[in-house]
Amino acid sequence: MSLALVHSRAIDGLAAPPVAVEVHISTGLPRVHLVGLPEAEVREARERVRAAIQTANFDFPQAVLTINLAPADLPKEGGRFDLPIALGILAASGQIPAEALEGHEFVGELSLTGQLRAVRGALPLALAVARAQRPLVLPQANAQEAALALEATILPADSLLAVCAHLTGSAPLAPCPCARPQQTQQYPDLADVKGQTVARRALEIAAAGRHSLLLFGPPGSGKSMLAQRLPGLLPPMTEAEALQSAAVLSLDGSFDARRWACRPFRAPHHSASVPALVGGGATPRPGEISLAHQGVLFLDELPEFDRRVLEALREPLENGQITVSRAQGRNEFPARFQLVAAMNPCPCGYAGAPGNRCRCSAEQVRRYRGRISGPLLDRIDLLVEVPAVPHAELARRRAGEASETVAARVAAAWQRQAARQGARPNSALEVAEVEQFCRTDAAASALMVQAGERLQLSARGFHRVLRVARTIADLAGEEMIGTAHLAEAIQYRRELTG
Repeated sequence: MSLALVHSRAIDGLAAPPVAVEVHISTGLPRVHLVGLPEAEVREARERVRAAIQTANFDFPQAVLTINLAPADLPKEGGRFDLPIALGILAASGQIPAEALEGHEFVGELSLTGQLRAVRGALPLALAVARAQRPLVLPQANAQEAALALEATILPADSLLAVCAHLTGSAPLAPCPCARPQQTQQYPDLADVKGQTVARRALEIAAAGRHSLLLFGPPGSGKSMLAQRLPGLLPPMTEAEALQSAAVLSLDGSFDARRWACRPFRAPHHSASVPALVGGGATPRPGEISLAHQGVLFLDELPEFDRRVLEALREPLENGQITVSRAQGRNEFPARFQLVAAMNPCPCGYAGAPGNRCRCSAEQVRRYRGRISGPLLDRIDLLVEVPAVPHAELARRRAGEASETVAARVAAAWQRQAARQGARPNSALEVAEVEQFCRTDAAASALMVQAGERLQLSARGFHRVLRVARTIADLAGEEMIGTAHLAEAIQYRRELTG
């Protein structure tokens, strides 16, 4: 027959809409027309497919080939359409049975030798195909990732020849067993951090309530070490959280099936642009805040980030998602990350440190700290000073509490939150929920009013103090927020001072 239809999928944000690859062969001078809003990578498929078909000892038709990727208004990008285009050409020219294509969906990039290479977004593709109840034929390198979609039928192949042998019935592809691997990732241990009692306590509170945290102190005081140990304090991810995190990482091509259900830890360099952080591109891809979904986003040297980059964090910190709008459409990506930031107290880093090493003027310090806007600071729950560790403390062999011990207390606090308010952590409580769940006794209520007036807290800051106090009470196993819980929460709500 001179017409063939092959089912495939595009990537549109986290969705994987169906794409019909239609191939028509007609007489005329040999040429290939590829239509359907293809981007550069898809247009280049003509040369890859031609070489792959000829290398596999099939005949490439010497005729007019019209290849349509429908729907026409959906942008098509990447090399995932190489395999369906090649199969469509072979079916339209009668070299493989066209009726065998109907019950499958195909994705895969072809090398010039006909081998199949991995594609981005295999997990969202597999989840979408599972709902369509068709087997998915894809490269062998994507098999483990796609197999995380338990209801999907995954048929991995390593070459165009293997796929054709399957369609002709001579060598059927073996389904890949769908399973979720066991979590084996080991997180850095909090016991490695010496001293820093206040900062360790703040890290525990941040983990227990999913609160944002800003650590400031001189170089070498342990700010980065503390941030790297936060994922190990968080409870294990649920199936839904792990699947959503894996799907976002799959879009970036950075997901490793061996790290299934491990909390992501993203630490972009301070030279990162706005699109790199929040997502973007002609065909929008997730940025660092989405790749840190259900995990930790660590911004070291916070004042060195571009001001526009930092301001772009304000909305996702509140909403837990980011909308990337482009002329061709808009995409929403999840961004329920936990922000941990670190900074020096001044440009040289030694303001307030022992030995009077700082030589920065008051104006230099003011400008340095002024790079972080008030509205962004207002969205950070815990501001904690991390002083230099005394040498005597560094010389001691005795370690502090291990991550396992602290994580047990954090897990108990999460269970109290879940029993009281469902899956919503304390940091995400709405205003009405703050009034409902963050009840204080008379003395604590009076202290809150006094602190709000003295510190000139905004309405947002006022409620954030209550949320942190609620977490401290949960760690203590108390139903009512007391004066001690509130006083500790207020201590963490302070301005950067010299």
